[in-house]
Amino acid sequence: MQFSVEGTLYQRLTVEKCFVVGGQTFGNPPPSEATATFSFLNSMKKKSLRLSSLIAVLALLSGCVTMKQFDEVQMNLDRIAEENRRLTLSNQDGEIERRELAGRVDVLENSNAALVNDTTRLGRALAVALEDVQRLENLNDVLTSESSSRMAAINEENRALLEELSKNRAELQAQEDDLLQLNADLNQREAELAERSQRIQELEGLLASRDAAAEALRAQLAQALLGFADKGLTVEQRNGKVYVSLEAQLLFPSGSTAINADGKQALQDLAQVVSSQSNLEIIVEGHTDTDQLRSSAIPRNNWELSVLRSTAVVEILTGSGVAPEALSAAGRSEYHPVDPDDKARNRRIEIVLAPNLDALFDIIRSE
Repeated sequence: MQFSVEGTLYQRLTVEKCFVVGGQTFGNPPPSEATATFSFLNSMKKKSLRLSSLIAVLALLSGCVTMKQFDEVQMNLDRIAEENRRLTLSNQDGEIERRELAGRVDVLENSNAALVNDTTRLGRALAVALEDVQRLENLNDVLTSESSSRMAAINEENRALLEELSKNRAELQAQEDDLLQLNADLNQREAELAERSQRIQELEGLLASRDAAAEALRAQLAQALLGFADKGLTVEQRNGKVYVSLEAQLLFPSGSTAINADGKQALQDLAQVVSSQSNLEIIVEGHTDTDQLRSSAIPRNNWELSVLRSTAVVEILTGSGVAPEALSAAGRSEYHPVDPDDKARNRRIEIVLAPNLDALFDIIRSE
């Protein structure tokens, strides 16, 4: 029985690949799930050793053992045998349990290895993912920075465009205001132009009427004074005025201011035509030649001679019915000759008849 128990225990320990000496365990420790079984077998080992020691003592003392002692020993042996049988059964159950646990350990170890592999793979994948995340974060930072810079540039560009648009709008508004003002000025100028055009037409009508009246007056005077045409009397119409020129020989003796008979008749005939006209301005101008008059009596010079001759003509005209308010006398001396080489033509009286232009001047002043 001692050999059987020890052999069984040794076999169990060999299977477990574990040695126990003096209460210490060497080799591979049992799985944590078989800890209780291993402790029980260790206890049985100790009991088997004590039993072997007891048998050895009994063998030495067999020569003096009593029946009672033998029976006790036999009972102990039976009890030990029963315990050994029970332990053997328990050992078998433990072996089955150990194998089951070993199978579970293998499964767990395989699972653990798979988990280690998965963990390693996942760790590498995680590292790669972390690198990708870091790379994406860096890229995001770069893009964010570039986006911020771009947005700032776009905002600045938009601000500049808005300022330019506002400036353009202001300029367009100013141009539109200028155009409106120009249009208003143009309308005003058109109105003024139309008014001026109307006034010009009126002026042209008055001038045409003046010219027609002057021409009619010239024709009447020419007809009335036709008998004096060969005596140094001419009638001309220039610039809306009628010029009646009478040479001095027709009117005055040389150096005199007294009008002779032919001159009085010519002036009376002229006065007969002029007195029937209205709105006339009549200027009587006296002209001399370049021969200087030297006298201590009046007239003393050409100026006085030209003036006195013109006033003498005015006296004849007013005495013949011409309104004095229409007349004026002027002396021009020698300074307005009609022909520098013909002194006889330069010694003359010019009667300038012009229509009263008050209506014309009123139109001009209204401008």
